[in-house]
Amino acid sequence: MDYDQVFEQALLSLKEENRYRVFTELGRHAGEFPKATRHLPNGQEQDVTIWCSNDYLGMGQHPDVLNAIKAAADKYGAGAGGTRNISGNTHMICELERELADLHGKESALVFTSGFVSNDATLSTLGKLLPGCVILSDELNHASMIDGVRHAGCEKIIFRHNDVRDLEDKLKSLDPNQAKIIAFESVYSMDGDISPIKEFCDLADEYGALTYLDEVHAVGLYGPRGGGVAEREGLMDRITIMEGTLGKAFGVVGGFITSTSNIVDAIRSYASGFIFTTTLSPVMSAGALASVRHLKLSQIEREQHQERAATLKKLLTEAGMPVLPSVTHIVPVMVYDAELCKQASDMLLEDYGIYLQPINYPTVPRGSERLRITPTPFHNDAMMAELVGALKDVWNRLNLRQAA
Repeated sequence: MDYDQVFEQALLSLKEENRYRVFTELGRHAGEFPKATRHLPNGQEQDVTIWCSNDYLGMGQHPDVLNAIKAAADKYGAGAGGTRNISGNTHMICELERELADLHGKESALVFTSGFVSNDATLSTLGKLLPGCVILSDELNHASMIDGVRHAGCEKIIFRHNDVRDLEDKLKSLDPNQAKIIAFESVYSMDGDISPIKEFCDLADEYGALTYLDEVHAVGLYGPRGGGVAEREGLMDRITIMEGTLGKAFGVVGGFITSTSNIVDAIRSYASGFIFTTTLSPVMSAGALASVRHLKLSQIEREQHQERAATLKKLLTEAGMPVLPSVTHIVPVMVYDAELCKQASDMLLEDYGIYLQPINYPTVPRGSERLRITPTPFHNDAMMAELVGALKDVWNRLNLRQAA
């Protein structure tokens, strides 16, 4: 077998479908977010403005976060030294877990190396520990949740996106005594819609199910202390397991779950994705801790973030751009074609210094390709005017579909 030919053909297939991903080499400017330098293969550089970062609040460059990271590096060194089983729990990660448990009003928390790992490890372990378990999963759940359900090896049922009636129909078909988990997200990051958390919790109570809520695109951003949409709606106590990330609104890296002491301890004790990987470093734990503590007390970032998102939506709508209606901070501008979406992204970068990655299949269904814009408190009016003008030019040059 010509092994290399197999891989070359696999890559060619992606390119032919316009799904081949190109990663732009960027260097963010400390203290000047969202400005960055693009490093080109020929050694040249280009100044760019980032419009698609998940560092939603710019906390990755907040002075409190940077100072905490620097102090931790001086005190503890850079790395964690291995898995927790080998190297023990670093003091900073224990502090972080206590802070996260408090954020969600839960007994305990567990930090993972990423949000993807926290979903995969937790859902797969739950499915294995609960006898005869069935996981009911929203059809638009993130790839990490899909992998977790798959790796659980238990029965799975997919229900229509945010469809309370469809979920109930599927719950009715199950044995009342069967172990059940309803797995869903709060904010869905491609369309910017929000799940009916209360209604899902009502069904969980009625049919004896656990609830697993992914709040990765909501923690830090919603609720009086940044606990997420469930906190904003007063529903945190009705969620069995809340999962979140430290790499988006909190601006650092890592993932976590919060729940009862027994559930968290069971995941800690059985999840391979937790046990057999090097833990988050004390440096990153310190930065995340500082970010969580700051956003528990400060409303300024959240208020500015919502204002900026609303302002950009208004400007794009007035300019006739095909903005998908969104009740959150996500601003999807629809292209509906993979090749054109990539062309639009490339033109924005090359001609206008605007970094805005195309979103294609499998992240979104074919035919719903888009540019996903995530304005932050640091995108000022001048930047927004520049973006809207560039998008209008690109839309005209490519003859893309306008708003209906």
